[in-house]
Amino acid sequence: MVGGALQIVGLLVGGIGMIGTFAVTGMPQWRVSAFIESNIIVFETIWEGLWMHCIRQANIRMQCKVYDSVLALSLDLQASRGLMCAGSVLSFLAFLVAVIGMKGTWCLQSSWRAKSCVTLTAGLLFLLSGAIVLVPVCWVANTIISDFYNPMVNVAQKRELGEALYIGWVAAFCLTAAGAIFCCLCRCCEKTRSYEYSTPTHYPPHSQHLHRSTESSYSKSQYV
Repeated sequence: MVGGALQIVGLLVGGIGMIGTFAVTGMPQWRVSAFIESNIIVFETIWEGLWMHCIRQANIRMQCKVYDSVLALSLDLQASRGLMCAGSVLSFLAFLVAVIGMKGTWCLQSSWRAKSCVTLTAGLLFLLSGAIVLVPVCWVANTIISDFYNPMVNVAQKRELGEALYIGWVAAFCLTAAGAIFCCLCRCCEKTRSYEYSTPTHYPPHSQHLHRSTESSYSKSQYV
């Protein structure tokens, strides 16, 4: 009963992490810049993502443009594009494997060992996807912070942390938590099964003595 509830919790947490990974991969708010010019006050916000960059002026109009080439991206964004795509695929596979390994599903219902292996596989995939999502998010955040405090970088080129990075941290945490839950469930199932199979089936010595005395008394009564 407790194992089934933990599986549902792990599946929900992993699903939240998977959806967050998809959202972060497509969001343009990885690197955000907002500044005010000295003479004419023009509030302009620049969003830079993995696939496009957007410019929003005076909270009225926003224009987005897809990058013409991968070379237009910085090194950290180029690597983040590939890592986030890999993390999205792995999180989706982990979610599917976790659904197959649920106790209530008909798949592999006859073999508890196969169910345990599937649950462990789902946990490892969730952990791997969480690590892959965490690497580009931390890399881009480190680059933004380093450039912000670097006096050699122009003020107009400095960026701030976007909303996508915060969602990426939450998604990585959810994927890691789901992986830990499924790995612990697999370990607990193995301990429970080994305990059930190691239970002794022979009678204690005093019960054997009583059983023999009962049989002997019954056999004597038959002769009378």
